[in-house]
Amino acid sequence: EVQLVESGGGSVQAGGSLRLSCVASANIYRRGCMGWFRQAPGKEREGVAGISRVSSTRYADSVKGRFTISPDNAKNTVFLQMDSLKPEDTAMYYCAAAADYSWACGDMWYRASRFSYWGQGTQVTVSS
Repeated sequence: EVQLVESGGGSVQAGGSLRLSCVASANIYRRGCMGWFRQAPGKEREGVAGISRVSSTRYADSVKGRFTISPDNAKNTVFLQMDSLKPEDTAMYYCAAAADYSWACGDMWYRASRFSYWGQGTQVTVSS
């Protein structure tokens, strides 16, 4: 069974931090690209960060320097550390994994269509 379970969302004030966790089932954990996406009401789902099997990372321009994606291989977990949060970071955050194990978070890593497996999401709300 394929599972992705997110946690760690919540409400913070602008400038604060949160760390999101995504626990993946062993059959998909870092087999290929894994990513974090977010979706605000009325907006499309957008890629926030991605990490490949060899730990190369990708970030959306809007979060570079503030967010960090990292793995804990002992726990089949991918984290998203979010610092200096802004109200525009408010969204539902989703963890995703690609089914194409040969794809290493390359071109268009930020496209939701490149990922086959999704978690249920965790809400992040940043107040000004």
